[in-house]
Amino acid sequence: LYQMYTFARTWAQDLKVIRLSSMPVSEVKAVPGKAAAWQVQFSSEALRQARTYTFSVYDESVTVRQGIFADSPMALSSDVHSFVLGEATTDSDKAWEIALSHSQKYAAEHPGMPVFYILQDDRQAGGPVWQIFWGVSAATSSLSVLVNANAGTYIRSLY
Repeated sequence: LYQMYTFARTWAQDLKVIRLSSMPVSEVKAVPGKAAAWQVQFSSEALRQARTYTFSVYDESVTVRQGIFADSPMALSSDVHSFVLGEATTDSDKAWEIALSHSQKYAAEHPGMPVFYILQDDRQAGGPVWQIFWGVSAATSSLSVLVNANAGTYIRSLY
């Protein structure tokens, strides 16, 4: 996230994070708490725009290439929730450890299931929250664990 943030500061100085999502890369072995590719959407209130950046450690496709790449800016919706990067002090690997401590039985029963990470603002939590989920999407996952990305604490599990 920080590498993409630094890269994106050439586009806008008032960046806020809308959403950070891990992305699967089939040629790279999954490591708990890490991802081979990430996609982030930043907002700039001054420009009234949002822009998506992708980072990957591997050339997987035309759209997921090694390095950091930016999409074209889009209009910023007025109902977008975002947060300042410094509010998310808990990294994905620490969020994974916290999530695993509250889902050991499920993780043991589903050892081959992919795990994904989403970091976004949550009004109920009052700041950024990691959602760690098992399966191909958060909507269809049978377990998601929410972790406060500022305090580094467990919030709740969603079944």
